[in-house]
Amino acid sequence: MSRKTPKSLSELVFRPGGPLQELADRAAAATRLTDGLRAALPPALGDQLRAAQLHDDGTLVVLAASSAWAARLRFEADALLACARRQAPGVSRVEVRVAGPGNPEAG
Repeated sequence: MSRKTPKSLSELVFRPGGPLQELADRAAAATRLTDGLRAALPPALGDQLRAAQLHDDGTLVVLAASSAWAARLRFEADALLACARRQAPGVSRVEVRVAGPGNPEAG
């Protein structure tokens, strides 16, 4: 009976072409996008942007901390769209959602 040598988690996640590499790449891209959008907004508003993700259909989904902050972010939709297009030219529209209290990163 042969035994396989255990692999470290980082080896599984970051192995080029590995099963988790695409997931890690998408998470890193979402983090870069979120950070870029926050930096483009006034600090008080940027702090209320919980996460951003680009969907395959070109929709930028932005998660706000509350419905009040979501309304403020909707007023900044043109600025968010312009900023996102600098990172990903295929962005076609912005959708602002309220992050759920139990899972602020869900969307």
